Amino acid sequence: MTLSPAAVAGIATILAAWLVAAVVATLYGLRRAAAARGATAEAERLTLLLRDAPAIPLRVAADGRLDAPARLGDWLGLRKLPLYLVDLGGADEGLPLDEAVALAEDVRTAQRSARPFQRTLHPQGGKRVLVVRGRPAGTGRAGEILLWVFDDTDSRREIELLSAETERLGQAVAAISSLIEAAPFPMWHRGPDLRLALVNGAYVAAVEGRDGADVVTRGLELVEGQAGRGPLAAAAEARAQDRVLRRTVPATIAGARRMVRITDVPLGPGGVAGYAVDVEELEEARADLNRFARTQRDLLDRLSAGVAQFAADRSLVFYNHPFLRMFALQPEWLADRPEFDRVLDRMREAQRAPESRDFPRWRMERRGWFTAPDAVEENWLLPGGSHYRLLAQPLPDGGLLLIFEDRTEQLQLASARDTLLRVRTATFDNLFEAVGVFAADGRLHLWNNRFKDVWGLADVELAQSPRVDALVESVARRLANPSRAGLIRELVRIATIERQQRSGRVEFTDGRHFEFAAVPLPDGNALFTMLDITASRGIEAALRERAEALEQADLLKTAFVANMSYELRVPLTSISGFAEMLGGGYAGVLGDTAKDYVAAILSSVARLSALIENILDLTQSEAGSLPLAAETVDLGALVADGGKQARAAAKAVGLDLAVEIVPPLGTVTGDPRRLRQVIDHLLHNAVRFTPGGGSGGERGRVLFRATREGDTVEIVISDNGPGIARDRQAQLFDRFRTGAGTAAPRNGRDTPGPGLPLTRRLVEAHGGTIVLASEPGEGTTVIVRLPADPL
Repeated sequence: MTLSPAAVAGIATILAAWLVAAVVATLYGLRRAAAARGATAEAERLTLLLRDAPAIPLRVAADGRLDAPARLGDWLGLRKLPLYLVDLGGADEGLPLDEAVALAEDVRTAQRSARPFQRTLHPQGGKRVLVVRGRPAGTGRAGEILLWVFDDTDSRREIELLSAETERLGQAVAAISSLIEAAPFPMWHRGPDLRLALVNGAYVAAVEGRDGADVVTRGLELVEGQAGRGPLAAAAEARAQDRVLRRTVPATIAGARRMVRITDVPLGPGGVAGYAVDVEELEEARADLNRFARTQRDLLDRLSAGVAQFAADRSLVFYNHPFLRMFALQPEWLADRPEFDRVLDRMREAQRAPESRDFPRWRMERRGWFTAPDAVEENWLLPGGSHYRLLAQPLPDGGLLLIFEDRTEQLQLASARDTLLRVRTATFDNLFEAVGVFAADGRLHLWNNRFKDVWGLADVELAQSPRVDALVESVARRLANPSRAGLIRELVRIATIERQQRSGRVEFTDGRHFEFAAVPLPDGNALFTMLDITASRGIEAALRERAEALEQADLLKTAFVANMSYELRVPLTSISGFAEMLGGGYAGVLGDTAKDYVAAILSSVARLSALIENILDLTQSEAGSLPLAAETVDLGALVADGGKQARAAAKAVGLDLAVEIVPPLGTVTGDPRRLRQVIDHLLHNAVRFTPGGGSGGERGRVLFRATREGDTVEIVISDNGPGIARDRQAQLFDRFRTGAGTAAPRNGRDTPGPGLPLTRRLVEAHGGTIVLASEPGEGTTVIVRLPADPL
């Protein structure tokens, strides 16, 4: 069939239109298929997201029907999800009934008001906590509510833990705050700007503020600012270095100046905390300790013992001069603080350490002194014979103190003492005296052989140290008078208790006599000695008889001298009378030679009469029968008259007599004749025994001087004669011995005679004193002092 071109064109157009429509449909289908595949993939992705999401969606229809994934049943503890919301609660599974009812009420309220809500659920049979957030679903369906159920178990657990931790930290902060507030020393906190942000009560009291807010507001600092080292600068340095800084500075605490130790503690971005501790007493204690250490070292340096101190690192830190001397060490070497081992080595090199076969081991043992629990004491015998006593004292700081005492001399003295003790014991045992030592309790402590023999005691008995009471009872039978034994006990008691010395005598039954004494000893004991005086008693009796015989002979001699003096006066008077008659020419005119003889006879008779008179007066004075008048005597006139009479005699022999009377002399009470006799005797002797040429070739001179001092008159008679030997001066005032030791008179026959002894008797009878001073070749001085009447 033939188609027209128009038909063909129409068919072609239709076919082309179908083809285009087919292509468009195919393209659209392909695009829809692609969109479907995308939607499927998105649905699968969203399904995966919903399955792995931390929340489960729950859709509640208007009639309460539920639409939710099955895993919501696991969260709720249900074996199978119910169809309606109200069936979520049960008696033993699912939600508690009250929570299920409350959730249903929340859903109904949201359906009516379209308001979202949130509720926490606690499924039964577990510890899971669920949070439900509900709101309208937004699907356009009236009354449909979409609930999102979140598992808040872990979050709640973390919240509870964080809440507990927060509470604990709060309590700790409160406790720390209370502790800081109650701290007795100032504490503070600086904020990031290093300004004060918090202070405690001690800080407020220290800076005398009203309260903490006032102190923070005013910025009252505890420590005054110093050059480049104020409190803010110190806090900034601590924060910059991120370490705790401490410094000791002065501060005014409650108006008092104190030393405090400031500690700044950096807290990172939170600022800087600080506190101040009062170290005033600590600083004072440290200063006292330093002073004590210096004083101790000064004291150790003054000790005679050698001292060396080592530190904890065993280096030498101190030594004194005796240590240097004892071990021959050099100060320069010790100044380098050598170690303990080196010091021992140097001691060994100087032969000032004990000899040891194994010196390293010996040194190692001494090194253990540093850790010894107690002090160690040793004795060092050195090669040179020196002996040291060593005390090693460990110190609390780990050091060691060594003290060396040189006991060489002490041991030598101890050896000498032992020798002396042995000698004393031997001497004690061989004494002629009986000696016993009684202790303070009355027991016999020590005795010698003589003591044992005298009392007839056995060694066994003495070895028991008998008491003095038992000893007295034992020895009483050996005494002639047994009752005298109690005296021994009493003397021992007085010597040991009253510390007094007593003595006495006893007679034994065998006729022996003993003199005993009890002497207190310094140690509290008593020394009892007995001396056999049997022989001396016989000698004493013989001497006593001889003394009595001598006294009788002296009395007879005195009586004989007195009688002879009286008997000699009669012939002397006759001689004197006849010589005067011859001289007067009664027997005829005498020649010149005869006259000289008569003059010599008269002179000798005068001298002999004076001598007999003096002897008679001396004898009477010794017998106490010399008569003395008690008159008021003018000493000035008496002395002047005596000097006048002696001047003529001195001029006759070529002497110078100087008389010095210093008024007023006043008066004395006494016998004027006897006082004149004293002056005449002394002047007469001075003139007689002073050569005309004097001593040493100068002219003879006699000084007669009288002065008064207070209530005493002093009469001085001095010459420049030959003097008197010292060993014979005392004999001048003895009876019948005055010629011995005196210088020879000019005529070689005169002697002082009894004038000086009589002069002494007369001066003493008037209450005065007489003193003689002489040196051979320098003359003699006699001084008479008499008590004078008041002026």
